Amino acid sequence: MNLLQIISQYKSDKESVYNTWFINNEERLKAFRAIRRGVMQVVDDIKKNKFPNDFKGSSLEFVLTCITEQKQLFEGAAHPFYWKPKLRIPDIYENQQNKIAFGQFLENCLNAKTEEQIIKEILKLDSLNIKGLGPAVASILYFLHPTIIPPFNTAIINGFNFLFKDKKKLGKWSEYLKIREVLIETNNKYKSDLSSDLGAIAGLLFEVGMQKLILGTDSYLSEAERKKLEKLTEKRQQEIKEESAEENLHTEMQYHLLKIGSSLGYDVASASNDKSKSYNGNNFSFISLPEFPSINTDSDTANTIKLIDVLWFQKGTNNIIGAFEVEKSTSIYSGILRLTDLAFSIADGDEVFYLIVPDKREKDVTLQLSRPAIRSSKVNIKYILFSELRKNCDALCKFGTNHLIMDKIAKSANNA
Repeated sequence: MNLLQIISQYKSDKESVYNTWFINNEERLKAFRAIRRGVMQVVDDIKKNKFPNDFKGSSLEFVLTCITEQKQLFEGAAHPFYWKPKLRIPDIYENQQNKIAFGQFLENCLNAKTEEQIIKEILKLDSLNIKGLGPAVASILYFLHPTIIPPFNTAIINGFNFLFKDKKKLGKWSEYLKIREVLIETNNKYKSDLSSDLGAIAGLLFEVGMQKLILGTDSYLSEAERKKLEKLTEKRQQEIKEESAEENLHTEMQYHLLKIGSSLGYDVASASNDKSKSYNGNNFSFISLPEFPSINTDSDTANTIKLIDVLWFQKGTNNIIGAFEVEKSTSIYSGILRLTDLAFSIADGDEVFYLIVPDKREKDVTLQLSRPAIRSSKVNIKYILFSELRKNCDALCKFGTNHLIMDKIAKSANNA
């Protein structure tokens, strides 16, 4: 089987990460902005000597949480950054010099515009020999520069070694850069079948490394490998079912918010990539504004605002009066960042900002809203439970007079 056939199999498999993560996935698109903002916070914390001596509770943990939410491809991305006190690794928590070097590396990569600049920063970091700070960092860099830096983990390197008949190992930047060169060359050759975003080819290697692709016939597999593959397939099928149920809940909550906002007399808009959605036969396009109002902010922030799940506008204006992020069972922090972005761009004191969260995530959302970095932003974000929104939707439509009615069913981190 040649590589073009493998790519075709990868893309046609509805359960591959190409279809479940890479293509048409709004959470993936939202993650790029959230992770970039998070990395900026890490840099700022290191500059201001606020970065702690542990991974837990740090802004770096926020970044890796956003990354690990991105399907199986990044499932273990946080592990290399856990503080292992017995081994003193990764040595960026207790060693102030290394901590500063890591912060400068991240800042320089954030500001980099070219491939040469990023590779230069990687080589500089590698020369410092900071214990435990190897190519795992590539998972962060991917979300800053997805067309230049591919993500990296055990399954990806296993897939690489199988496809390219190589014996590369984890742990060294020099090995990573050699792998990257091969991936760039291969991706350029098959770009029309994959993508300029290196997440697509990394996902292919991941599938091969997990024995999901090309090893999918019995003649290739031992009994132990076959059982492992069967378990993996069952796990993915269950995950897809759960994701479908979550997506239906997400759509339902968006519909309730659009319905309430419209009943209160506001113009309403769903996220720009959700206009084609419907709930119980009610198309979002029939409720939402036909065109998103022009907002006076930079293009990057405007694009992020357009991805907020539901917005309420004062009738006939571009004045946002209410913003709502509907969270699933995974991300919460990224939704908080999007609302914070919006608040800093347009807030004049009369708006309301809400997270709509599954009941089982109430403890998690109060923890995130209580973080010092969020509290210090002075953006008043409250939350509403799924069950409360569903139960009270009709009453809010009937008896509400303005956007402040939402406070009747909302909670804050302080009064949870």
